[in-house]
Amino acid sequence: MNKGGGPIATQKKDNPGHAERTLDPGHVERTLDPGDAERTLDLWPIGNCQASALIDRAGRMVWACVPRVDGDPVFSALLDDEAWDTPEARGFWAIELENCIKFEQHYIRNTPILVTRQTDAQGNAIEVYDFCPRHKHQGRMYRPVAFARVVRPMAGSPRIRVRLRPTTSWHSEKVPISYGSNHIRLVLSYMAMRVSTNAPIGLISQESWFRLEHDMHFFMGPDESFSDALRPAVERMLDDTILEWKMWVRGLAIPAEWQEAVIRSAITLKLCQHEETGAIVAALTTSIPEHADSGRNWDYRYCWIRDAYYTVEALNRLGALDVLESYLVYLRNIVDGARGGHIQPLYDVRGNATLQEREAACLPGYRGMGPVRVGNAAYSQIQHDAYGQIVLSSVQGFIDQRLLRMAGMPDFEALEAVGERAWQVYDQPDAGLWELRTRAHVHSYSAVMCWAACDRLSHAAVAVGLPEREAHWRERAEVMKARILQSAWRSDSNAISANFEDDARDASLLQLLDLRFLTADNPMFVGTLKALEKDLRRGNDMLRYSAPDDFGEPVTAFNVCTFWLIEALHRTGRAEEARTLFEEMLSRRTSAGLLSEDIDPVSGELWGNYPQTYSLVGIINCAVLLSKPWSVMR
Repeated sequence: MNKGGGPIATQKKDNPGHAERTLDPGHVERTLDPGDAERTLDLWPIGNCQASALIDRAGRMVWACVPRVDGDPVFSALLDDEAWDTPEARGFWAIELENCIKFEQHYIRNTPILVTRQTDAQGNAIEVYDFCPRHKHQGRMYRPVAFARVVRPMAGSPRIRVRLRPTTSWHSEKVPISYGSNHIRLVLSYMAMRVSTNAPIGLISQESWFRLEHDMHFFMGPDESFSDALRPAVERMLDDTILEWKMWVRGLAIPAEWQEAVIRSAITLKLCQHEETGAIVAALTTSIPEHADSGRNWDYRYCWIRDAYYTVEALNRLGALDVLESYLVYLRNIVDGARGGHIQPLYDVRGNATLQEREAACLPGYRGMGPVRVGNAAYSQIQHDAYGQIVLSSVQGFIDQRLLRMAGMPDFEALEAVGERAWQVYDQPDAGLWELRTRAHVHSYSAVMCWAACDRLSHAAVAVGLPEREAHWRERAEVMKARILQSAWRSDSNAISANFEDDARDASLLQLLDLRFLTADNPMFVGTLKALEKDLRRGNDMLRYSAPDDFGEPVTAFNVCTFWLIEALHRTGRAEEARTLFEEMLSRRTSAGLLSEDIDPVSGELWGNYPQTYSLVGIINCAVLLSKPWSVMR
């Protein structure tokens, strides 16, 4: 877990021209057997909002999809269980120090650029810099489908080995590899890629150990000749990428406390945006089980309207308007393409609506716990809360004067179709936000989100100067609220039920505060909070629900629900309890300072797809809410 620590300089003295390369506070040092076969979620994301990869605790690149986050993995070992040193092992890119006994990892401060230091028993050491280039070039953002690695000798006479073992077609085909004088060509089923390098190609081809006597550079990108001298070009990319990320972070309005946690969460949420279209994916991975052998393995590399709403809402609190503006472009295209106002729960990053779900039979899954799923059948579900999230994400566009493009009358008219749909379906059954596959209810959370769509449309109508439409949507919202409270309130349990049909518990009802459906001092909310804690709280963790679902009884807690609980505790006057629980959640982060979707309440082990936007949103929202003001810190 990330315990923090002081900054340690890593800039090389013989290279004073480089941008500042100092550690994040989350420096991690460990002794590790490089041959350890067990996969964990102790992973470090890198990316550039077009391409992304996950690096494991031994510095191996074990997950990366091209040409987009929802593409085919060129490195897929995260979902394999083959031992690393077997000839059959594939799906990774390792740069290894011979007889390594210690690994140290850190991000360069305020960036997603990873440095892995490897040391052997004799004190020989190397450092590997991993990053995806992202910087301004000729007036545009340069963010290629590319991964760059820089290897530096740091002490003694280190010997290294490079093992490049890509996969294609979801591990089902062998990748044809050819070797040139200064490059390696990989023929993938969907595109050809080239690794340009100043390392010895012949030794890499046979995976030999060799002496590292100078910096070596690797640039894996589209199959094109590298037009510039490799070493200075990659070093320049590294410096420019460091500066780009530092300037982005510099523009964030962060809370006074827990700055490192907030900054790391914000950077990673930014990595989850496919900047070309503005889509925001729920996670960078697929098929990490919600708990061991659960079968709850889903593909999260798509844009859920719900998850994206929570992401932009959290980043808005930090002033990251670039993410909102890009996402609003994506949303406008989704709304334009909707038929009769109907919005799907999710789309792919290019806005495509069909995400046929299938299993990748050639991958055994995380720790052998398959299946590995590609696509997500939830795209065909009915989830009415999406209408609220569309409107909630869009209303700021009518109000915020900082935006480069303010929303106008055509945008309002398009959103009214969404609001009309919310009005029609708010009291109708759906699959709910937890996407139940075999049953439907009138879910209270979905109904409240539909209410929010109409309520916020009244705000947008004021902004565009349409008092008649403001009254229309406000009146509809009032009718919906009365109906929801009448149908969902259970006087016997003194709580709002998860649905209109029975008396069930669902942690999503904690969101009634954030949505401004109820206030913290409302007896209905106070009673609901008490009932939710009694039924769903497991020590310091919160379940989504406790009733059996399509796969049996839930085992792991859902991290964002615990953050929702923290917010509710704070707002209902239990501030110290909220702070204590928040600190507990921060202690559970990975070495990279991140969280996955789920956690085992007994063992504390993380499960589910990673890094999970929901969980990172929870870190940001709670830090902003709980932090002492800057005025008492300065």
